[in-house]
Amino acid sequence: MSDGARVSVCMATYNGSRYVRHQLLSILAELEPDDEVVVVDDASTDDTVAVVEGVGDPRVRVHVQPVNGGYVRAFESALQRASGDVLLLADQDDEWVPGRRAALVAAVRHAGVAASNLVVLGTGEPLRSPWSGRPWRLHSRASGHRLRNELRILAGDAPYFGCAMAIRRDALALVLPFPAFLDESHDLWIATLANRGRLLRHVDEATVRRRLHDANASSAQPRGIRPALRSRILLLRALGEAGRRLRASRSRATR
Repeated sequence: MSDGARVSVCMATYNGSRYVRHQLLSILAELEPDDEVVVVDDASTDDTVAVVEGVGDPRVRVHVQPVNGGYVRAFESALQRASGDVLLLADQDDEWVPGRRAALVAAVRHAGVAASNLVVLGTGEPLRSPWSGRPWRLHSRASGHRLRNELRILAGDAPYFGCAMAIRRDALALVLPFPAFLDESHDLWIATLANRGRLLRHVDEATVRRRLHDANASSAQPRGIRPALRSRILLLRALGEAGRRLRASRSRATR
């Protein structure tokens, strides 16, 4: 039964021909006839674009970047091109869990951004925290724990993954454009903004099966000291930019 929302799935691809067809088929099985999949290919050097086009579904639209600009800008472009009421992010190499669309559409009816859990494809197990080694999960009861959520983000111990996120259209004006300094962790930017703006809702169930392989753009493993320090500085800048945008939005609303 239709829920009345038109969904846009926003995917960035780059040299993903090995897994992208499987992912697209798992997505399309979830979608309604009026939904769309917006794929932005980041100048792949393999046959990713041909594989995507070969799926042969009119709901899939492909836009090819002339030069490689990185996955953050590819996702930004996909979000900008989307026309749906609810925008679901998707990586090129995972698998959607049946019921994902319904769960996330329901969640964003009460929030601007929803973030669900995920499990590992093949095992069904959650990822493990890179610091404690315990199962890495979001809990719906902690959706409004803004300080705790932000501290977890800054510490690198918050399992916010873009592939498990949804954005309601009226929140997109805050999310976009991505900050110019953002060259990684677009998902943590979205989570930071939504958390600070009281727009974030956690979804207890896992809606994605994440494929782990040596070419994943994000890793659950701790990084070296220098990359980790750079990442923390980037996230502090993101926190500041989120505050600036939210203040500007409130100011416009009171005029």
